[in-house]
Amino acid sequence: TMEVKGRDLSQGLPRTLNARSEEIRDALKEPLTAILESIRGILEQCQPELSGDLIDRGIVMAGGGALLRGIDRLVAKETQLPVTIAEDPLISVANGAGKVLQNIDYWRNAAATA
Repeated sequence: TMEVKGRDLSQGLPRTLNARSEEIRDALKEPLTAILESIRGILEQCQPELSGDLIDRGIVMAGGGALLRGIDRLVAKETQLPVTIAEDPLISVANGAGKVLQNIDYWRNAAATA
């Protein structure tokens, strides 16, 4: 079991409860499926010249989902590509967003021509 802290949706108050690993696995099944489907969709749309880079360098996962224990192994198994977790997944997302904002015109043009 694992102690889970959050807000009780029926009462709106903070609450702590113990969840069994089966319950946690069931709760994560749908979001993990969505993550894997998104990754597959991106890989299917990937330009051929980037495929070699993916084979050589693999996927680097960032964001809160990257903090899920074992997600790197799951994605590697599903994609047959090497997968690593960014050094600081949450900060990596913020840094990436900042870089996009610094070059917003470039990214607008890139999105318009995609």
